[in-house]
Amino acid sequence: MSLLSIHIKRAGYEPNETKVADIQFSIGQGELVGLIGANGAGKSTTIKSILGLMPFFEGEIVKEEKMSLSYLPEQPVFYDECTLQEHIDFVAAMEQLTDEVVTERVTPLLELFHMSPHLHELPNTYSKGMQQKAMIILAFMTKPDFLIIDEPFIGLDPIATKILLELIRQEKERGAGILMCTHVLDTAEKVCDRFLFINSGELLADGTLGQLQATSKQPEASLFECYHQLIAGERHA
Repeated sequence: MSLLSIHIKRAGYEPNETKVADIQFSIGQGELVGLIGANGAGKSTTIKSILGLMPFFEGEIVKEEKMSLSYLPEQPVFYDECTLQEHIDFVAAMEQLTDEVVTERVTPLLELFHMSPHLHELPNTYSKGMQQKAMIILAFMTKPDFLIIDEPFIGLDPIATKILLELIRQEKERGAGILMCTHVLDTAEKVCDRFLFINSGELLADGTLGQLQATSKQPEASLFECYHQLIAGERHA
């Protein structure tokens, strides 16, 4: 069942500017889709289009009725004068979560990432890795129907990365749809069900690893090799 269907006819930051065009795909329940592309390829514009943040957008974003969504951005964003506890309280209030639900969901996350001692500190004083952990806690505490995750592994140590991958697996099993933008292709290959290759603002490929291997005519190729073969073919077309 499709949770989210995207058709971007065109999107840009200025009236006559087109950053992405003719991008169309859907993501279903329990499906983890990797959004892959070089810097400037159009990944961020695609994500912002889904979130309704593009100044100029033509197309259609169709969501399942009453679908809840969480966004884990590449660059952590916090309120300057609020502690992590106050951020948690704010998210809970916005999502109308009871104290019991917040305790049940947040306490294990704080323990997993060893963030309990830092609850009453300002996230803007955290290290990059700690800020990323705080953002993960805030994104996952809502148990959304759909997650958009942008470069989640930047700044995380190997242990925290493994914990995040396990959380993503649990969300998938729960039935959440997930769109994950990442440059870490070896990890994406292991965990994603399907991949979207974006190049120069267009959707170059959409498929499983097996389908991408067939398209690139490399039956045993890795995701990294498929990507480079298809990008090279596009550049020489």
